[in-house]
Amino acid sequence: MSKRVLIRPHLTEKSYQLQQDGKYTFVVNLKASKPEIRNAVEHRFPGTIVTDIRTMVVPGKRRRQFRQGKMIEGRTSGYKKAIVTLDPDGEQIEISPDM
Repeated sequence: MSKRVLIRPHLTEKSYQLQQDGKYTFVVNLKASKPEIRNAVEHRFPGTIVTDIRTMVVPGKRRRQFRQGKMIEGRTSGYKKAIVTLDPDGEQIEISPDM
C-alpha cells in the first residue's frame, strides 16, 4: 500500500463549519483503514488526539463532452473522505488550502 495516507484536506463550506466543533475532513487513500488514518493524523500534527473517525467513499460523477458531433462519456475519479474528530483537550489543527 502507498505510504501516503493523507492526500489533502477537503475544504468546503460544510467542512469549515465542522472545524468549529473540532472535526476536520481529509481526502485519504482509498485503501487506508481507520487505524492508519488515526496514526497518520497524530504523526503529521503532533500533540493531537484523535477520538473518532468516520469514512466514506465518494463515487465519481459522470461527465459528457461533445466533440466533432459525437458525444464522449467519461467519469471523474472517486475518492475516500475521512472526518476526524479531535479531543478538545489536545492540540487543534490549523488547516490551510496549500497543505
